[in-house]
Amino acid sequence: MKQNLSFLAVALVAAVACSDSFQLSVNNVSGVYRAQSFTTTDNTGRHDWIAAGASLELLLTPQGTSSGQLIVPDTTASGGFLIALLIGSWTLAGDIIKFDQAADTFVRDLAWIATKDRLTADQTLGTGTRIRVVLTRQPL
Repeated sequence: MKQNLSFLAVALVAAVACSDSFQLSVNNVSGVYRAQSFTTTDNTGRHDWIAAGASLELLLTPQGTSSGQLIVPDTTASGGFLIALLIGSWTLAGDIIKFDQAADTFVRDLAWIATKDRLTADQTLGTGTRIRVVLTRQPL
């Protein structure tokens, strides 16, 4: 009997430890997010855009609006930066966030997976370019 009780105690602790009380909702996903990592892989190799000077910031409101900006250095001979204003809306369905924005960027093309304090996207576009981005929620 003592062995059965020990087993039950271990099983209970394991079940509690594995359960996550965080439940996704529009309210707890809302916030300010900043790119922690942003890479692309294409036929020329892997590119770390954060190291190259890119940035991506998004504000998601509980009302479903979004704003922010994407800044990416132009790697062609002309130089400069691509700057896109990410104004629009966002929706949460299950753990997937989709953006509807006027700016024609990968942000609106990707399905973003929401977890506690993090949005991630990892998809290969029709061009064959794989985009991987991790956004982390910033403290207010």
